[in-house]
Amino acid sequence: MSSPSAPTSPDPGSTPPAPPVPLAALLARRDLGLRLLTGSGDVPLHWVHTSEMADPYPYLLGGELLMTAGVQLTDPAHYVERVVEAGAAALGFGVTPVYDTVPAELVEACARRGLPLVEVPPRTPFTAVARALWRLMAEARLQELRRVTEAQQSLAAAAARPAPVPAVLGALASRLAGRAVLFGADGTESTAAGREVPPEAARALRELTGVLGPHPGGAPAKGPASASGDGGGWRLAAYALGGGDGLTLGVATERRDPGDHTIAGVAVVLLSLLTAPHRGADVTVRDGALVRLLLGAAPEDVAAALGPGPWTVVHARGGDGTPFAATALAAALGTPLMDAGTGTGMRTATGTPPDTGTGATDAEGAPGGTPAAAPSPVRLLLPASAPLTAQPGWTLGAAAPAHARDLPAADAEAARALRRAEASRTPLARHRPAGFAGLVDPAEAAAYARALLAPLAEPLTETLRVWLSLHGSWDRTAAALDVHRNTVRQRITRCTALLDRDLDDPDVRMELWFALRLG
Repeated sequence: MSSPSAPTSPDPGSTPPAPPVPLAALLARRDLGLRLLTGSGDVPLHWVHTSEMADPYPYLLGGELLMTAGVQLTDPAHYVERVVEAGAAALGFGVTPVYDTVPAELVEACARRGLPLVEVPPRTPFTAVARALWRLMAEARLQELRRVTEAQQSLAAAAARPAPVPAVLGALASRLAGRAVLFGADGTESTAAGREVPPEAARALRELTGVLGPHPGGAPAKGPASASGDGGGWRLAAYALGGGDGLTLGVATERRDPGDHTIAGVAVVLLSLLTAPHRGADVTVRDGALVRLLLGAAPEDVAAALGPGPWTVVHARGGDGTPFAATALAAALGTPLMDAGTGTGMRTATGTPPDTGTGATDAEGAPGGTPAAAPSPVRLLLPASAPLTAQPGWTLGAAAPAHARDLPAADAEAARALRRAEASRTPLARHRPAGFAGLVDPAEAAAYARALLAPLAEPLTETLRVWLSLHGSWDRTAAALDVHRNTVRQRITRCTALLDRDLDDPDVRMELWFALRLG
């Protein structure tokens, strides 16, 4: 068995809302006339990017088919090295208008590094390749959504049967063409359905569930809410149920297809509902508390009914585009308190125009590249004691723990944390209490400070810093710098002229003080 790990996913900001397409699918398009010169056609392609930069590394996200005509190709070996370092999936080389054939040095370099190299004939524009990949991805996405939708209907129908838990397990195993097992808190197999698996895979699946921790409401968590691994040649996944009794779902399949995680997530939600012993009473109490809030009760008056505080507010954006995505996220985080908003669909990746070159495409290889408006986030409320970890396919922003009366402020903190997570392309960002300065992205603040103070040489900058710190006192500034007070006046006057700012204005002084601290 391979080492179990919590599932991870590519950076949400760089992942298109469609499954990747193998290079072989593009090669099979006769109208494109592409020819594979080196490497494997099994590599997955996430998008197409065109660049004629001598070093395209800074403009690549990874997983793309990089298209070039070799306008600035002077060192093929170094070029391929940088493309591989950037994580590009394959290289497409147009043989016109610069080269009549693919350079032999480029072919050799790609072969050495295992980078698939595709020859693009003169009659095929780069945009045609990008459009073809986009259509293939759209078809794959449609097929995946159809499969997930059918699976959701099947699982929902199974949950309505007289013996719902075995029925849901059976429907899940059938849809994934594998085996689904419900494990008890002690790791013993409670109920199972589907295909028999080799003993080694069965043992590895049982061991994988051991790394999970129960969700909030049960014993303190000892591990992640989900994990994946391999054993006996089978793909394994385990999910902790949200009932708080330590139950886990184990899934074993011979391969892992797009949509499998979503289908399993729906089953986790249903099984969590079906196996939670006192959920009905808890829901009644909670819903009553929410009604009292709507009717004007103070938050602290109904906090006890909602559960012991403090709370952590989480904003999330992402998912896989299915109606159950937000519910599956709530189940994974172990909370029933969720506002789905309109954020259950995956945020469309915004395409950026290529730097230079032939056949411009957007970042997904689709024509146009018009950014789509980001959907409103999913908002969740978790007990502050609950573990919060990054979730596959989602970008999360978490506020600092707060009591009921402070939840509105915590909601704003979570929104800022989510924006920071998206800007930095990290799966999870937490609120960092740092006063007003903490509300500004440090990198953006530093860049603005450098631009603002750029006209000042070092003596002027230091004089301005000391002068502001001493509240504009000429004498104390002169003493601190060991210069004459007239020198201080001359320098501050010079700063006023270079910055074109009124240093008697308190707003200007405050802005400059922040710039001097952050620059």
